[in-house]
Amino acid sequence: MSSSKKLSNQHNNSELQAEIGKFIAYNKDEFAELVTFVDFAEKFTLGFIEINFTPDIDLLIAGLQQNPQCEEIQFVVLDFPDGNLRFLRDELVEQLAKINKETNKKLVLLIRDLEKSIGVFGDYPPVLQDLNFVRDSYRKTVPHPLLFILPDYAISRLAKFAPDFWAWKSGLFRFKTTELTRDRAIANTLNTEINIERLPTPEQQERIDLLHGLLMEYHPTGEIPSPEHLRNCCNILNELGKAYLSQHKPIKAREYLEKAGKIAKQFPDYSLEIEVMNQLGKSYQQQRQFESANSYHQQALDIAKKQKNRPAVANSLFYLGNVSLNMRQFHQARDYYQQVLEIKIEFGARYSSASTYHQLGMVAQQLQEYVQARDYYQQALEIEIEFGDRYLSASTYHQLGMVAQQLRQYDQARDYYQQALEIEIEFGDRYSSASTCHQLGRVAQQLRQYDQARDYYQQALEIKIEFGARYSSASTYHNLGGIAQKLREYDQAQDYYQQALEIYIEFGDRYSQALTLYCLGRLAQAEENYAEARANLQTALEIYVEYQDEYWSKVVREILEGLPE
Repeated sequence: MSSSKKLSNQHNNSELQAEIGKFIAYNKDEFAELVTFVDFAEKFTLGFIEINFTPDIDLLIAGLQQNPQCEEIQFVVLDFPDGNLRFLRDELVEQLAKINKETNKKLVLLIRDLEKSIGVFGDYPPVLQDLNFVRDSYRKTVPHPLLFILPDYAISRLAKFAPDFWAWKSGLFRFKTTELTRDRAIANTLNTEINIERLPTPEQQERIDLLHGLLMEYHPTGEIPSPEHLRNCCNILNELGKAYLSQHKPIKAREYLEKAGKIAKQFPDYSLEIEVMNQLGKSYQQQRQFESANSYHQQALDIAKKQKNRPAVANSLFYLGNVSLNMRQFHQARDYYQQVLEIKIEFGARYSSASTYHQLGMVAQQLQEYVQARDYYQQALEIEIEFGDRYLSASTYHQLGMVAQQLRQYDQARDYYQQALEIEIEFGDRYSSASTCHQLGRVAQQLRQYDQARDYYQQALEIKIEFGARYSSASTYHNLGGIAQKLREYDQAQDYYQQALEIYIEFGDRYSQALTLYCLGRLAQAEENYAEARANLQTALEIYVEYQDEYWSKVVREILEGLPE
């Protein structure tokens, strides 16, 4: 090893030792009690250590291992990061069998990461149910001192949902967070400029864990936050809501956003209140509850106008445009986006105008104004490239692919989709890659490359199921039905179409139901089941008439007229 590398290692080690020393000094009395507990604990003895941040856990473990009073203790750290863990005792027994026990040393087990399976929401997590149920077997099967290292909220949930196991505790040690750890957590969450949506899933979870830790600092479980901590609590709750929205978990997000909204009204902090209202609107939009979404965005717009906050007005109008687009109110959506663009041009906000050009492209695309749509997307892409925003350009490449596909320019469409997919893979954006795989499947299907199309659809469906994206999975089930129908696998086609239809009905998407009913009608027609074909096609026609879709109404009428009685 070179002398410079040795010096670097020595420097890093000295910094670590200084941090360990500061942490122990900051928690002097609690640490002393923990050392005494470890010294006297024999056989199965249960203790809990409350620490809200992972870096402090590392400092504590290092401090215990280096402590002179613990020289005859063999500390073994066992990590259980599996969020689906249920049978902890079985896992402990398995791990115990692998431990090489040191001679003349007492074995003490330190349990970490169990908060992943304990969770933040919901009643009776499976791991805690089992912990409570098999409590008595721990004395025989795990005959060593056990120390669970958990954050505040996880300890509270364990005490609530595994009360019998909790009653056996012989010690509870609450460690305070050092200022350095807290400052680092704030820097990586509240003060960072990196949008959580752009982080790969593991890094998103790291930020969420940090936010939960910060929330426990300013709002410990069962306590009312002090007035000086209210603003921090509100910001953390809002960020947690946004974080869960980035993971497409709207119900979980709303639990935090609603609390943030109540606090924001107490200041009042109008800018924060506007942001929270809009995030609440997004949570309902993810669930396709558009009236509720519209209501929250309208509330945000009203506050922004009252405060004469033009940038906030633009943001709220943008979200209202998104709701209108989803509700197929395309002219209303275009009006909202045009207002947004005017404000952004007024303020010279060239970078953020890219997303508005993108959305105007989506409106034009829905109105079958493909040349106009491509022009808007190209303007968006030009800005994204100018500002080096590779991540944002993926969705624009995706939409350019859709326009090319609708113009039957399949090679061009495939090229755009491949560019989008490369960026999504680069950024670890699996959720978005599902939609791109779906579109690549459509291109292959239109080129009659059915095996390749099916493969892309299966990839898309796998990711959508992984993320619980039930609504968007409907279109993939529908297209898998189309592949099966082309291959004359009629039973399989019927099954896929029925799964798609059930989801569309569940989410109240009548317009999409029409196409699936049309396909079910055509499938029944191919099997000469004319009564069923007529019933499905008639329902599809009624929906197309309701939505004033003249093209599809004409297509379905002609087929109905040609059906045998």
